[in-house]
Amino acid sequence: MSGAGDLRDRVRASSAEQVTVEEMVRLGFWTEEQEERSGHAALLLEKHELQDKIAALSTEARRQENIEFLRVQAHKARLAAARQKRIETRARREQERKDRAAAWKARREREILHLGPGVSVGLTPAQGGDPGRLADAHLPVLPDLPALATALDVTVGTLRWFAFHREVSETSHYVHFTIPKKTGGLRHISAPMPRLKAAQRRIADWLVAVPLHDAAHGFVPGRSIVSNAAQHTGRSVVINFDLQSFFPSISWLRVRGVFEQLGYGRPVATVLALICTAAPTEQLEVDGKRWFVHTGDRVLPQGSPASPVLTNLICRRLDARLTGLGLALGFDYTRYADDLTFSARPDADEVKTGLLLKCVAQVVADEDLTLHPDKTRVMHRGRRQEVTGLVVNERVAVPREHLRRYRAVIHKLRTQGPESLSWGDAPSVFTGLQGFAAFVHMVDVTKGRAMLDDVRAHGSAHGWTPPRPPVVVPPDLGSPDGEPGENGATEGVFEYITGGATKKWWQFWR
Repeated sequence: MSGAGDLRDRVRASSAEQVTVEEMVRLGFWTEEQEERSGHAALLLEKHELQDKIAALSTEARRQENIEFLRVQAHKARLAAARQKRIETRARREQERKDRAAAWKARREREILHLGPGVSVGLTPAQGGDPGRLADAHLPVLPDLPALATALDVTVGTLRWFAFHREVSETSHYVHFTIPKKTGGLRHISAPMPRLKAAQRRIADWLVAVPLHDAAHGFVPGRSIVSNAAQHTGRSVVINFDLQSFFPSISWLRVRGVFEQLGYGRPVATVLALICTAAPTEQLEVDGKRWFVHTGDRVLPQGSPASPVLTNLICRRLDARLTGLGLALGFDYTRYADDLTFSARPDADEVKTGLLLKCVAQVVADEDLTLHPDKTRVMHRGRRQEVTGLVVNERVAVPREHLRRYRAVIHKLRTQGPESLSWGDAPSVFTGLQGFAAFVHMVDVTKGRAMLDDVRAHGSAHGWTPPRPPVVVPPDLGSPDGEPGENGATEGVFEYITGGATKKWWQFWR
């Protein structure tokens, strides 16, 4: 027999009449066959369902009549809808933010859109440049910045880091220091860090293939101070000019113009110019933190391997104009870096020397360069004539005072020994003497070879062994064994003797 609790649950689930009929069938008062024939239970079930619907409709009718209840329900519905919309909006915006971040990251990996104040104009839209002109100049075709990054063997991010211009920064791509000049004063050197230097060197290697004017002799493969001086031997008048602050006078905009003239588009030319230039910098310390503050515009730094090659390209028009001026007045012209030299031809009228001085100053100023006011020299045949440190009165020769000093040191070496002797900044007197002998060998092969043998003999007698670092000999300059190159120079020997040092030739015995 069912318990009272079960009976109540059944009544709640259906109705009392339905439960009564089920119990009558269960107890045998009414058979199932009779129930099926009469359909009484089905009628009761339908009646119960109708009653439930009527009750629900009644409840809904009462709710419809209750305005406050409807207002509350509508408010709750609006709140729920607003809450759901906020959730969906947040999710959509978060996804959009992630998509934008991913797109920006992908774009930064293939584009450079900003490189700092005042230098970012022209980075977009992309300009492919002129492939024909680049091919004629034997330069790599770089249609966009990813191609430039690939050619320099760096990522676009590293390219951006090299080129980014900041007025104030916590780091610097350069080590800045000064060295004394031969003629007095200080020379400011900006030595690039290794990774930037490698990129600048690769750019310089590209630019070496670009044809230069025949008057250029500095930093040109196959040419040297000897080839420069040889153009002015045996002349009645030799005139020397010097360009003041040569590298610092070349702005980054001018460098960008050179790259554009070669055929590169504005974005690639801009980044190349920024990589090859630097701003003068002052180092400050504030609250124990070091800062690098730019004190001027970006210019070609002294210390970059790309600066000499770029100056030769920038001076192509200057060389052409000065060559034409010299020919018109009866003078030959050459340039070694910032040293300009004119010499009168045999048929020249020396009276035109004054006109030449005036016209050279005008042409140089017109090229946005400046002549050093204290370094213009007019040397006539009756006095010693020098070009890039070499005497040119009759033939190219080393100044006699340097040879006399060399002989004096050799004499002391024979009589006193090497203990109290030195030669410039060289680590030992033998290293300095050998460097000078190698320089003489570059000018005069016969005399220089005898001096090299003499220095090595004295060094061997005192237990000194010359260093033998690896050396890369430029084309046509000579070989490590001392054989002269096509133009008679043997700078390979000099570089071998000095260990590939970065000093200028005159600094080894200064």
